[in-house]
Formats: sequence, C-alpha cells, structure tokens
Amino acid sequence: MTPAKRMQDRLELLQKHLETENPVLVSVVDRYRKLDKISQKMGLLGADQSYATQISWWPLVSILGTFSAGKSSFINSYLGLNVQDSGNQAVDDKFTVLTYSRDSKVRTLPGIALDGDPRFPFYQISEDIESVTQGEGSRIDNYLQMKATPSEKLRGKIVIDSPGFDADEQRKETLKLTDHIIDLSDLVLVLFDARHPEPGAMQDTLEHLVQGSQKRSDNSKFLFILNQIDTSANDDNMEDIVASWQKALVQSGLNAGRFYVIFNTDLATPVQNEAVWDRYLNKRNNDYAEISKRMEDIDVERVYRIIGSMESLSNQIEQQAVPQVKMAMQRWKKRVLITDIVVFVPIILGLITLSVIAGYWQGMVFNPPWLDALKQNKILGIGVLVAVAVIFYLIHLMVRSKLVNGVAKKLSTDEPYGNIENAFRKNTSWWRGIFRKNPVGWGTGVRKRLDGIRSDIDKFVQTLNDRYTSPSGKEDA
Repeated sequence: MTPAKRMQDRLELLQKHLETENPVLVSVVDRYRKLDKISQKMGLLGADQSYATQISWWPLVSILGTFSAGKSSFINSYLGLNVQDSGNQAVDDKFTVLTYSRDSKVRTLPGIALDGDPRFPFYQISEDIESVTQGEGSRIDNYLQMKATPSEKLRGKIVIDSPGFDADEQRKETLKLTDHIIDLSDLVLVLFDARHPEPGAMQDTLEHLVQGSQKRSDNSKFLFILNQIDTSANDDNMEDIVASWQKALVQSGLNAGRFYVIFNTDLATPVQNEAVWDRYLNKRNNDYAEISKRMEDIDVERVYRIIGSMESLSNQIEQQAVPQVKMAMQRWKKRVLITDIVVFVPIILGLITLSVIAGYWQGMVFNPPWLDALKQNKILGIGVLVAVAVIFYLIHLMVRSKLVNGVAKKLSTDEPYGNIENAFRKNTSWWRGIFRKNPVGWGTGVRKRLDGIRSDIDKFVQTLNDRYTSPSGKEDA
C-alpha cells in the first residue's frame, strides 16, 4: 500500500467513526480533502499528507506540570477512580492516555496501541520520534501507554497525563511529544506545586510552556493551576502565594490569564480556624467547578475548533503561503537574470573578440568563410542555431539550479499550512519559465475553490449555532 493510499484509508476510517459520533464533522473531513488537494498541487503538502491529521478529532485535555504538582491526584479526583499512581516523587515517566472503557476494570495497554491506531491522536508518532533521535521510534512503549478506564467522565473525550516536566532534564523525544500534545489539545491544564512558589523551581516549565503559549493564537486553552494550596492555610497567605506566582508568570511573558487554586479535599487537613478554612474551601470549590466546566464543555469547543482550523488554513494558504512563494520566486528570478548577465556577457564578448582575431569581420559586417555554406544548407544552418541555443539554455539551466538552494534554504519547511521550501522548489523545474507570476497550482480557479470551502465553513458554523443558540428568540416548533 502506498503512503498516499494509506492516508486515504485513514481519512475514510475517520469519517466512518464520525458518522455515529458527530455527523456534522463527516462533511468537514470532505472539505479537508479538498484543501489537501489544493496544497498538494502547490507542493505545500505531500501526497501522503493531510491537514486532517494535524488536529485531534476527539475532545482532548492534557495535564502538564512539574514533578509533585499533583497531576495524578487531580486526575483521580476528577475521574472518581484511583487510576494514576501518585506521590511526592516522580512515579511515572510515560505519557498516559486515558480513554473510556465499558469494562469494569482499568486496563493498561502499551504505546503501540496508540501508535498503530489511526483513530487516536498519536497515530504513527513513532515516526516523528525517530526523526528526532534515530532508534527511539521503535521504543514507543517507553514513551506512551493507554489506560482504558470505566469512568463516565471520559466518555467522548481523551485525557492525557504527562510525566513531571523539567525541560533541563527532558530528552528531545519527550519535548517533541509534549509539543505534539499541546498542539492537539482543546484544553491544557498546567499544574504547579503551591508549596514551592519560588520562580527558580519552575523556570524550565515557564520557559517551555508559558512563553510558548503566548506565541499561539489559541493561548486561551491554557489554564494555570496552583495545586495543594491548602498547605498555606495555617499561615493564611493564599493571596500572597498567588501574587508571587502571577508575578513570575508576568516576568516570563504571560500578560493575560489568571491562576486557579485547588487542592484535594480527600487529602487535606482542615485548620483550626474555621473562617480561614471555609474561605480556602469556597475558593477551591469555585475554581474547581470552573475547571471542571471547561473540561466538560470541550466537546462543543472541539467542533468549533476543527472548523475554525480549516478556515484558518484556507486563509493562511492564500494570505501567507502564496505571497511567500511568490516572493521567493521573485528573488530567484532576479538572481538568475543578474547571474545570466554576469555569465553570458563575458562569453559573448569573448566570442566576438575571437571572431575579430580570426578575421571574420569585414568592417561592421560578420562574414566568416563558413557562413555561405550554412546559408546554402538550411538544415545545417538551423541545426547549428539550435545547437548554440541549446548550449546557452543549458548554461542558463545550470545557473538556475545553482541559485535555487540559496533561496530555498531560507524558507520554512514546517509551517502549519505546509512546506514553503518544497512549494518554491516545485516552481523551479526546468520546463517552467522564470517569468511566471503565479506559483504552481495557484490561480483564479483555485482562489474560487478556497472561497467555496470558506462558504461551506460558514454554513457549518451556522448549523452548529442552530444547535446551541436561538438568535431570533423563537422556540423550536
């Protein structure tokens, strides 16, 4: 099976699953296919690639944070089951994908269960790991595991528990997985240990997660949570601790958002001052309720996210990818023309000088002794002209090919909307003239197809809005 056919089968399997899970999204996959074809013709995507695989089609919540931040205990409390081992030290060095199971038991499955199933967001992630470190792709079980869990909280969604985050000690493969998870997630909970408020204890996490979140258009999906805040109840300094963490976030580049503060009520020991404890408990309950609501609402957010992602991609292709390829083509054309002049002018002047030395000129008239023979034998004359033209064109092609890499190496190969370098190279084939204005695969017809996709997106959004809103205020018949 070719990679392209394997991708088509994967999309068909996705649509089959969505027919029962969310029928609206079945048509959305078809629009992703149309978008894929446009980008494949332009060279932004390979025949074995699809924008549909860059997102998660299932509601996905990821739990990230430092060691001892209470991620596992938070998950156990949320699910109402003792699923994850917890402790003050690192108890698990794998990413754990928690999914719903009809069984009454919790079953732990190896990483291959995720890597080999196209329904999950880690399909063929071993190939990405292998591209980071040779040989690690075959050790996928060292990085991932899946736990099928009989908790109704997981029905229709996926929760990912990460190993404790410490960027200084993390291997590149783990950071690759972390970034992959963040990209796919509808909601990212970043937990910190309130017992260690000093900025130094969380600097690596802040640099990789917090600063990274500020560069994203979807940074609203990040929730920053101070866990185990109950340990400060005896000193009654919750506000001071929160303020110190907020200051650290601001220093790391986070200018928006706030901290949620929580603790595990099953593990906490109430303080003697009932007024203080009630204030802590009320704050915890309110914040926990907000977090839980965000987790419960991601199914609705997921559908809007998927549709919004397609609209964003269609805009980026037209507004970012096409202009970048055009600019690269212009730079390349300018360099080719200048280099052609630098190369051909000395060649032509040299040939003229040699012809003068050989006595081929009579005043200002070029009249070599073999010119009459070429005039009398037209076939021979045409053959000579063609040979000269071919030689000059081959030199021109050598110039073109030599200058391609200089322009291409400055272009991105890993944008969300595709490979700009590859799209540019597709425009430098020997049979394409350097004076073409539009890139390969781009034109008025393609722009209209993109407009059609965007029009369909608007209809999808209206369909979703009709499910959840009634702008006119009318009751359903």
